[in-house]
Amino acid sequence: MPKNENYDVELLRTWTLSPAATLGSSVRAKGILQEIQARLPAVSKKSVVLGGSELTLSMAASDNAAFKAASAVIARTVEEAQSLPVNPREIEDVLGMKTSERHRWLADGRLPSAGTRTVRLAGRARRITFHVFDPAVVEDLLNRGAVEEWRVEDAEAKAEKRRRAAYQAKLTRSKKANKRSKKVERGLDDTASTLSGWEEFDIDGLLR
Repeated sequence: MPKNENYDVELLRTWTLSPAATLGSSVRAKGILQEIQARLPAVSKKSVVLGGSELTLSMAASDNAAFKAASAVIARTVEEAQSLPVNPREIEDVLGMKTSERHRWLADGRLPSAGTRTVRLAGRARRITFHVFDPAVVEDLLNRGAVEEWRVEDAEAKAEKRRRAAYQAKLTRSKKANKRSKKVERGLDDTASTLSGWEEFDIDGLLR
């Protein structure tokens, strides 16, 4: 079979993301891929793909120089992956929390921020700023089951708040009832004072 001189042998290289880098999250793994793509030139972005926890770079043999440059970027990013900041979507997936929980725990200080990051949305001029988190802190929260502890704390605080609200409502109703009772008593006294012969009637002790 004659050799096809126009045939380009594909250049391939793979990297495996460690559990310490992904924190067991497919969303985190995708975030690392996006970080890699952001560091690559436009012509190389689509040459790297993610399958599970494995990154694969593939290019035509004629793109050897670009392949080497992209390989260097990917290798460096994979090496740094374990220390890359964790974004909101990633931390929600890693810790299994809701967006509302993330906002609440961030606001009350239980979820410490590692700073903010500003990015431009794809295809848009608008920029958004969001909090990012230290991967070491996120891993510690995961290992000690902090999210479940916080949910128990929140449930207890909510129950206590309901108890206080119920007590306050009962107290308010009691005060209103006392006021109404006093008004009725004052009304009876006023009525009695206008009755002819009431004083004599009262002195005779007929109501005692």
